Amino acid sequence: MGIKGRHRWNPHPYALMLTAGNVSDVKDAPALLERAGRMRYLLGDKGYDADRLRRALREAGTTPVIPARRNRKRAIRFDKDRYRGRHLIENAFCRLKDFRRVATRYDKLAANFLSGVALATAIAFWL
Repeated sequence: MGIKGRHRWNPHPYALMLTAGNVSDVKDAPALLERAGRMRYLLGDKGYDADRLRRALREAGTTPVIPARRNRKRAIRFDKDRYRGRHLIENAFCRLKDFRRVATRYDKLAANFLSGVALATAIAFWL
């Protein structure tokens, strides 16, 4: 889920994309970022630490705010103050999980589940 904020402390889901449960987040990140459009910063956890993604972000004019994984051979610097705001993204996921249909994933079909997530997002953040 891509989240953009009107300002630093008010993030709202902006782009939704359902991926397979056994696929790494970083593999589908370019497709999600294409849907999300232009942004100044991308806050991500260590799962998004990949040189290819960082390069693509910089080429698009986006500053990656992603900490390095432990096994990285050279250290990566990132804006730690800005990264502290990432808890708001986690809060947005928790807010979506207040909807039982999203939290338990009763829907067997991916299209039905994504529709439920879209409705929960609209109700929780936009209405």
